[in-house]
Amino acid sequence: MTTLVPRFVGDLFEWFETEPLVRTGHMIRVEDRLTDNEYLVRAELPGCDPQKDIQVGVEHGMLTIKCMREEQKQEHDRTEFRYGLLQRIIRLPGNAVDQKIAAKYVNGVLEVKVPLAESKPQGRQISIAAPAK
Repeated sequence: MTTLVPRFVGDLFEWFETEPLVRTGHMIRVEDRLTDNEYLVRAELPGCDPQKDIQVGVEHGMLTIKCMREEQKQEHDRTEFRYGLLQRIIRLPGNAVDQKIAAKYVNGVLEVKVPLAESKPQGRQISIAAPAK
């Protein structure tokens, strides 16, 4: 339970931070792992063609994964499959190296590897100017 609460809160904040604020499509289920030198995101996208259906992009520290899955015309009384636009926007760590992000798709899982710079960006102290006399 203690691991679910931070994950839920993080997902909730992510929901509010994504653009556009009007949500369209279904959220892609992901799992991630952060190490000292890499951030790994795995996205569940079965039945998608990585060359035609999946788009991966990065802008302003946000990783975007989109997939358009068309419904196959079949006779069924009920379906729990998700069709249409699937998407997920994930905030990357501050020390992510955007230019070296790599992705691969194997057995219905998209794996995105984000290399991290050795040192995390450091904040800095900002001096406050005294009012002019």
